[in-house]
Amino acid sequence: MMRGSCLCGAVEYVTDAPLRPVLACHCSQCRKTSGHFWAATSVPADALRFVTDEGLVWFQSSEKARRGFCNRCGSSLFWQRLGSRTIEIGAGTIDGETGLTTECHWYVGDKGDYYDIADGKPQFQTEG
Repeated sequence: MMRGSCLCGAVEYVTDAPLRPVLACHCSQCRKTSGHFWAATSVPADALRFVTDEGLVWFQSSEKARRGFCNRCGSSLFWQRLGSRTIEIGAGTIDGETGLTTECHWYVGDKGDYYDIADGKPQFQTEG
């Protein structure tokens, strides 16, 4: 079982579902909501269970997606395309070792000019 939470613990979640490899998104929305780029895994939405969600708030960030964050500590936790049966989970919110690897980078044309992507993983101008 995989467990995760926000910084203050007002949102805690668990899942038994297999985790998808991490995708790194460098789009301007992900950079604005996370402070850098967004690195996320995903699971089927119905496989994500909340131990506590008292701090969870959803923000519809575009006509296509919503983002889940903690309204107490500000942690950026989730991203979900509207109508999707999967939910993206911020990889950094997972407790302990994950065994995950980064698969690729999306929206590299939007990345900040203060860093380079040098891990050798595939890079895409839009979604991979």
